[in-house]
Amino acid sequence: MAHDLLPLRTQRLIISPLTSADREAFVAYRDNPNIARHQGWDVPYTVEAANALLAGQPTTFPPPPGAWLQLAIHSSPSSSSIATSTSSLFTPSSPSSVLLGDLAVHTHAHQPNTYEIGITITPAAHRTGVGAEALSALLDALFRLGAHRVAARSDVHNPAVGGLLRKVGFALEGTAREVDWHKGAWQTLQYWAVLRSDREDA
Repeated sequence: MAHDLLPLRTQRLIISPLTSADREAFVAYRDNPNIARHQGWDVPYTVEAANALLAGQPTTFPPPPGAWLQLAIHSSPSSSSIATSTSSLFTPSSPSSVLLGDLAVHTHAHQPNTYEIGITITPAAHRTGVGAEALSALLDALFRLGAHRVAARSDVHNPAVGGLLRKVGFALEGTAREVDWHKGAWQTLQYWAVLRSDREDA
């Protein structure tokens, strides 16, 4: 299925495939060591790295089995009346949408209707509810398309992500202690998931 289902729209956000128009802002926050610390890329994060990621993006949503699709999270120009703790992101002083982060969606290669997701939010959009709003929209879309299970992982030293996942309905399924050698240290990972039946029972 093509990107016809995109963009996803919420009260404050527009979620659509990452494009070259997002490149400058995307590189800027990926190059931030505080953001990269718990993520899979290294700093410095270069324009060349962003170009390679953009060139390899799938053209369908959800992506084909085994592939990852990156979705940009933009502020919606129509969100100007919403009060947030960082109101400058959502006021008329912003003439166009602002890149607030991105979502990653992976389709499992060997299990039907099974996905993994990830999220990155810019520092300016932390503690605004943007992460929960974006994740909820993505989950709604995946389950409308027939998802059975959506999974996610978080670093135990990044509890904000775990809290976000729990807030939007994920259940903690387990913790793998020092399972991944990551940027010079052993990383303990938490594994999360939400099932179709969880949402139907809610």
